[in-house]
Amino acid sequence: MAEDIAPRSVGEACRDVLLSADPFAKLMRARAVARDWRLGLLAHRFDAEMPLRPARPAAPELLPPSQMPKRGKMGSERSRIAMLHALAHIEFVAIDLAFDLVGRFGRDFPPEFVGDWLKVGAEEAMHFALLDRRLKQMGSHYGALPAHDGLWEAAEETAHDALARLAIVPMVLEARALDITPTTIERFTQAGDGVSARALTRIMADEIRHVSAGTKWFNRATKRLGVDAPEYYQMLVNRHFRGAIKPPFNDSARRQAGLTRDYYIPIAY
Repeated sequence: MAEDIAPRSVGEACRDVLLSADPFAKLMRARAVARDWRLGLLAHRFDAEMPLRPARPAAPELLPPSQMPKRGKMGSERSRIAMLHALAHIEFVAIDLAFDLVGRFGRDFPPEFVGDWLKVGAEEAMHFALLDRRLKQMGSHYGALPAHDGLWEAAEETAHDALARLAIVPMVLEARALDITPTTIERFTQAGDGVSARALTRIMADEIRHVSAGTKWFNRATKRLGVDAPEYYQMLVNRHFRGAIKPPFNDSARRQAGLTRDYYIPIAY
């Protein structure tokens, strides 16, 4: 009789996503891992070390944020392509952020945590695919322009603290996207680019749920530690986030995600 073969670990599956450099391969693996977890084909086991940095394609060229070229006004197609390319890069990196979160910290949380964040990762892959398809419709593609690497710096800063990662990535960076995306959608609409505006509207609805997942797991973890969630959030942001928490805030979208004003207003300026 053949010996039973242990199912593949979710940790190893997450590592494979991070080590996929090709954008199409990464998004397909991300979707496959989320599907396999949902079907019970992956073990809740973390026996693979996450890389310090994920694999990246040869393009786009990654520049410091200060060296990124100015995009100009949204009225021109060139500036709209530049904005969509920047957003596509954010979604591309967000795939890795979600799978790194699971692979690096999943052992400290129940299986529900894994399911939530693998779903987030699969949705980030879908967002990237939407934006890359729109770029191609406009005669461009992902990699045609430079991009900045600031998002992954947040991952490196919080690589040894699950609560810091939750505080900085979904509860600061993704929450900031909730603040600025409505204005971006309006600018595309005013420029007559309803296709892009609709894509961003769809993405924003998902991002509210992503911030909600971050807030949910942050609150559960701080409750387990016996600390005040907003105060602990503020301490972690002050320690690990180099930027500013500044208005305007989309209080309504943040509130839908459970990120109420008592978290961020005391440290806003």
